Amino acid sequence: MSYISKPRVPYAGIKRNKLGLTIRDYEGGMSTLCAGCGHDSITAALVQAFFELEVAPHQVAKLSGIGCSSKTPAYFLDGAHGLNAVHGRMPAIATGANAANRNLYYVGVSGDGDSLSIGIGQFAHAIRRNVNMLYIIENNGVYGLTKGQFSASADIGSTAKKGEQNQNLPIDPVVLALSVGATYVARSFSGDKDQLIPILKGGLMHQGFALIDVISPCVTFNDHAGSTKSYAHTREHIHETVRSDFVPPAEAIEIEYQKGSVTPVRLHDGSHILLRKVAPEFSAESRSETVSYIEKHQAKGEIVTGLLFLDEGPGDLHETSDTTEQPLCAIEYDSLCPGESGLEDVYRIYR
Repeated sequence: MSYISKPRVPYAGIKRNKLGLTIRDYEGGMSTLCAGCGHDSITAALVQAFFELEVAPHQVAKLSGIGCSSKTPAYFLDGAHGLNAVHGRMPAIATGANAANRNLYYVGVSGDGDSLSIGIGQFAHAIRRNVNMLYIIENNGVYGLTKGQFSASADIGSTAKKGEQNQNLPIDPVVLALSVGATYVARSFSGDKDQLIPILKGGLMHQGFALIDVISPCVTFNDHAGSTKSYAHTREHIHETVRSDFVPPAEAIEIEYQKGSVTPVRLHDGSHILLRKVAPEFSAESRSETVSYIEKHQAKGEIVTGLLFLDEGPGDLHETSDTTEQPLCAIEYDSLCPGESGLEDVYRIYR
């Protein structure tokens, strides 16, 4: 992909976080996506989230597959580690990297084509292993890089730009993730940064697999009447369930609320997510109830958004697999490769 660096123009009074970094230090290259693409709004939200969380860019690993969405990592955190994998194979790369070094923040950026078609098997297994990562699906319902064919997330009956109607049932990444054990599940809209930024921050701090499905309209191929992934349709049919705020561990939780209207959820690092119910009948603590709620509103043509499910209980990949706390790259060769006799002892365990 082409990569053009953004000019760094300092100006007086720019805000710095506790690391001494400005928001400009969290940016990447110039976007080559179409003007108005929802993916660029997600990039801006990621930049803001990392700046506010005060995470140093070199502590982050960005991964992607193939597609318009997979260009996104080039546009934020210049100083981060990064890998652009082959189509649909990013989750396996992320799993291996995470197992080798648990001390980085892992961000996978994918699309509905990359994750729900060729990569659906890898996507599902990364979830069931509870890989500690933030996984963003930039969901526009089409293959934008290959001229707008329907993707696996396209709703039945929605129309293409030239009028063709989709006849296949969609795969809902949120329902799929819930069914195979995701511990942090959310849906948002690229045009709603007030909702998206706190959800991103919570996902980054969550200990386990955090999926955020973001409706991100394709202005070139899927932003017309008849599309259910357009700006107009999404804004008209959003049904927000929970309004979320993120409170870092350094800040005391000082809020006033009526009992039952706000639920503070403590994450592993001491930060909190505050869940304010917009829909009184909704609960983000039950997989089955969340799925039923989503399906009920889908039948009405509504797009349920917000933090939809959160479970801090299950251990992540490192806990269940008992991985080393020390990155493999920092372990002495003799310890990392114990020789034939050492390997024989390992094989014996699995016989």
